[in-house]
Amino acid sequence: MTAIIANGIAIEVERHGPPSAVPLLLVRGLGSQLIHWPAALIDGFLRKGFHVITYDNRDAGLSQKFAAAGRPDLAAIQARLAAGEPVSAPYRIEDMAADGIGVLDALGIAAAHVLGISMGGMIVQQMALDHPGRLLSATIVMSSSGAPGLPPATPEAEAMLLAEPDDPSDRASIIAHTLRGDRVWGSPGFPFDEAERRALIGRALDRCHCPDGVTRQYAAVLASRGRRFTRLGEVRVPVLVIHGTDDTLLPLAHGRDIAARIPGAKLVEVEGMGHDLEGGISAIIVTAVGNFVGGL
Repeated sequence: MTAIIANGIAIEVERHGPPSAVPLLLVRGLGSQLIHWPAALIDGFLRKGFHVITYDNRDAGLSQKFAAAGRPDLAAIQARLAAGEPVSAPYRIEDMAADGIGVLDALGIAAAHVLGISMGGMIVQQMALDHPGRLLSATIVMSSSGAPGLPPATPEAEAMLLAEPDDPSDRASIIAHTLRGDRVWGSPGFPFDEAERRALIGRALDRCHCPDGVTRQYAAVLASRGRRFTRLGEVRVPVLVIHGTDDTLLPLAHGRDIAARIPGAKLVEVEGMGHDLEGGISAIIVTAVGNFVGGL
């Protein structure tokens, strides 16, 4: 891993496989870090002949934090959105998309296949709109266009997404809280190993704990909602959409909506998949992406 300057800020990057191979940039979701990518996913892509590039989004992991911007008032942002009023945020999804393109710039990569999950899928949609010449293809996993009228998260998942640990200063409390959330939006068809997941949560916590950064990222998602879906018909990059049938955070209708809005997009629905990449899901995604890219 190494820190680079991308889009004018410090971004932590990790590269896997020979740089001469076909580049594949992976973009993480809300509050997560590059260490959250399953080894099975990265190894599977390496076997498919990709050079895999992962990075920490701004305000997450070892990448630059925007502490000077403070902690946005999410309730106020949501109220303004509901009233149809303009909102402001420390940064937007457009800025995070420019970060990913900046990673390619810093590594001297002219164009790459790009895959993003959840918020990362929103970032990839924005990349396809703002930087189409830099994407060989776009794979959008468990994400949303942000269009109005799409089904919300289940009440339990929505409450858990915005909840805080019983004791935000206690490591064990933070781990237990994160594990509860992982269960709520996990994949019923691909249950995770609790001991393994608990260990991963601990590693991520020790590497970076920045709850205000997560709030700023979520503010970016909210501030960019309603700005992207109206333009998805302009996308001319080859697009693969992958979504689970049991996603409690972004129900399946969100993936179907993205695919319907982007001309020529292919949709793969994964039975039993929730809002994570547990177990055999990695192999399904690797196969789907390999087949999609191979057919271009």
